[in-house]
Amino acid sequence: MTFLTGFHAIEEKIKSGQSCGPLLVAKAGPRAREIVKLAVNNKIRLERTGVYDLDGLAPDNRGIALQIPQSNSAENHSGDENDYSDNSLDNYLADLREDENKDALVLILDEITDPHNYGAILRCCDQFAVDLVISRNRRSAKHAGIISQTSAGAVSWVAQAEIPNLVRAMEDLKKCGFWIYGADMEGEPVYTKDFRGRTALVLGSEGSGISRLLRERCDGMVGIPSSGKIDSLNVSVAAGILLYEIRRQLSS
Repeated sequence: MTFLTGFHAIEEKIKSGQSCGPLLVAKAGPRAREIVKLAVNNKIRLERTGVYDLDGLAPDNRGIALQIPQSNSAENHSGDENDYSDNSLDNYLADLREDENKDALVLILDEITDPHNYGAILRCCDQFAVDLVISRNRRSAKHAGIISQTSAGAVSWVAQAEIPNLVRAMEDLKKCGFWIYGADMEGEPVYTKDFRGRTALVLGSEGSGISRLLRERCDGMVGIPSSGKIDSLNVSVAAGILLYEIRRQLSS
């Protein structure tokens, strides 16, 4: 079972209308009572439980915890990875094909394994209206509680697709009119590129960056000019800066 324990994360999950519940309640202070009322108004089932029992299920709780569906990640999938993929990307591209003039912004995460970074990136995606976040279902961060808390609940609002093959996803995006750019500290300054139209941005892993196969399929590499003494920006900080510039151009 997977539980959300942060107040804000629980609120956003309930407000999103996605499947969730029950809401386990051990002790209800003023903030928790507000969430209980929200749950009741949204027809989320409540379950009273003891403090000891709730601590065993969700150790970092603050008196309440919301049960959410288990992620369809590789952690819970035992078959061949080619047999598993959600259909979010296919549905998204099908919608775009019906409107050839529609701008779009997609983010591709290449093995972002730190759930804190993953959550912070999703928060940026919410702020800068990313249409879809694509990640590989076997090699990305999988810790729903940390991701939801770090994203301040944005995980409940940002569309995501977990797929087995990122190379194939890039090829499908290109067929649908996307230009794809990889983030790299040695890339061309991000403000020199024209991102109007359909753009996908690839962010590489915290340690090794973008993998060779994905890098080879990018139409260009973009970076953030800097004069700092350390090597580079944290991947979630870089995501925010790059997405801001892309969204600024798409909105102009």
